[in-house]
Amino acid sequence: MTEGEVVQVLLEYFNSLFPKVCPSCNRSFATLLEYIQVTQRVGVPISYDADDNDWHTEQPIGSAALANCPCGSTLSLTTDHMPLALRLELLGWVRMETQRRGLSPSELLEYIRNEIHKRALGLA
Repeated sequence: MTEGEVVQVLLEYFNSLFPKVCPSCNRSFATLLEYIQVTQRVGVPISYDADDNDWHTEQPIGSAALANCPCGSTLSLTTDHMPLALRLELLGWVRMETQRRGLSPSELLEYIRNEIHKRALGLA
């Protein structure tokens, strides 16, 4: 997979998670774009498998990116419902790219998060 393909796959997957509702205030985010525009990022994305150096898992835990709703509640976008084969392919890509670029998994995922935001906002 190329970087562009990874960004596109993740953009489509995260778009499929909407509408999303904040469990604290019941605010509804109709689209990923609205979610990006209204929430505030919290930290950097995490790949639990990559951070544990569990590169050959058959049952990946997955990844999560956190953001705060305007009410202050923390929301997450995760890969929990992504098809297993795709999760494994993306984990392999993260492994190769972190080694090639000399980045930590979270640094690479933050870069990818920024690229997803640019595409969602129509900036790329």
